[in-house]
Amino acid sequence: MVFTLEQHDPSSYQRKARMISIAMAGQLIVFGLLFSMLLTSAFGSSLWLNALGVFLGLLATSAMFAVLKDRPWMTEMRYVWQLKHHLSHISGYLQPLRRGVEEDNRVALDIVTFYHQGMTQLAELNGRTTDDDSERLAEKMQIRLKREELGLPAQVDSFDQQDLKAFKRR
Repeated sequence: MVFTLEQHDPSSYQRKARMISIAMAGQLIVFGLLFSMLLTSAFGSSLWLNALGVFLGLLATSAMFAVLKDRPWMTEMRYVWQLKHHLSHISGYLQPLRRGVEEDNRVALDIVTFYHQGMTQLAELNGRTTDDDSERLAEKMQIRLKREELGLPAQVDSFDQQDLKAFKRR
């Protein structure tokens, strides 16, 4: 599956993320209280019934969220979840990918370049500054120089998860 970086407005994403988080938290509270009240009124008061009510509220909220995740107004949320998933998956392969970069492996160069671009975009969407330490900055510079040396484009806008099969996970 090929994942392509998209451009999204950080302020719009942050606003929607806040609204959805508040709505989901409110929904969890309402469902948790509702189920707890129904269970305790039917079976008597018990800590376990209250805990079960909260758990059922969590399940109901999760089910509602699963139904709503494909709505058009959730586009930015879906994109960020997918981006985080792909970046997390790549991070498990960083050591073999870095060895590949040292060997001028073009696939490794593309994946690590995509990783750095994705991390930068994720930080921008979340309204954070990129916490680039000196090692990460040095790695970015090294990759940029290698890409120039090999005549590769500076940006990599897509990532195919199948490309990671060539590298053994740490």
